[in-house]
Amino acid sequence: MTRVFSGIKPTGHLTLGNYLGAMRRWAAVDQHRADSLFCIVDLHALTVDHDPARVRRLSRQAATLLLASGLDPELCTVFVQSHVDEHTRLSYVMECVASDGEMRRMIQYREKSARERARGGSVRLSLLTYPVLMAADILAYGADEVPVGDDQTQHVELTRDLAVRFNQRYGHTFVVPRATRPAVGARVMNLQEPTSKMGKSEDVGPGIVYLLDEPDVVRKKVMRAVTDSGRDVEYDPERRPGVANLLEILAACTGGEPSELSGVYESYGDVKRDTAEAVVEVLRPVQSRHRELCADPGFVEGVLREGAERARAMARPTVDAAYRAIGLLPAATEGRAEAVVDTAR
Repeated sequence: MTRVFSGIKPTGHLTLGNYLGAMRRWAAVDQHRADSLFCIVDLHALTVDHDPARVRRLSRQAATLLLASGLDPELCTVFVQSHVDEHTRLSYVMECVASDGEMRRMIQYREKSARERARGGSVRLSLLTYPVLMAADILAYGADEVPVGDDQTQHVELTRDLAVRFNQRYGHTFVVPRATRPAVGARVMNLQEPTSKMGKSEDVGPGIVYLLDEPDVVRKKVMRAVTDSGRDVEYDPERRPGVANLLEILAACTGGEPSELSGVYESYGDVKRDTAEAVVEVLRPVQSRHRELCADPGFVEGVLREGAERARAMARPTVDAAYRAIGLLPAATEGRAEAVVDTAR
């Protein structure tokens, strides 16, 4: 059976982009067709300056929203990265396979380190090396597929390169994964800056629709979305990114095609109104289920505990095999230690 792994980082409140680009597909498609693991990758949230209490709070919120979006713990494994030691065990081994040049060529490292320096801060070493931890996240489970947005494709390519290199040097140990992307809604853009991704970490303000925004807040943000010069409603991401973004969001919410929807409307206002209502309706069941789960925190804790146990059992054999392959001495059991002592005598 195909195995799927993907994760979400608790560095901000989850957005419409997270839902349309990833979470909805995980619930509607991936958990039903594959052996699927979905992880709150909290260790990745430590690569920049952060508030520990906020990371914990956002990690719990992310787990609750994953379940609210339709992930079923009977069908898939939902867990927190730091609850499974195999991620960090394998990460160091993969650092011994990766090169400094590979890390410094990563686009996100260049962008995030530049922002950090511009703020007068220091760049943490973990910001440079976290793509290797991401590779370990994937390789530990023998994942065949990694559903990602466009901005994460480079990380999956790095993971593939490291897996192939390890297998060639030390013997076949890892499955070489591939990235998969949904056709529509893979990259939802900021409503106020339609050439920038609707991110959850760095940005705040009216351009971002959060999954827990009230309906009236959603409507206000969409109705104030930046459009483009001219009046014709055309789907042209290059020349008219504002209206193209709205059409892509509308298409992702309703199941249509952006190019076909453009021919239905005569004004930007009509596009905005229909997009706003479509977003409100898409988020309504997620928000309702989120309220139910918040009223039963023990359920979420139980899902994460059992998910970590299953994940640990899946990852440990592969990580142990990687340790043996690269030349690390296996830990001796009590019986084996006695045998070694007898032999020495």
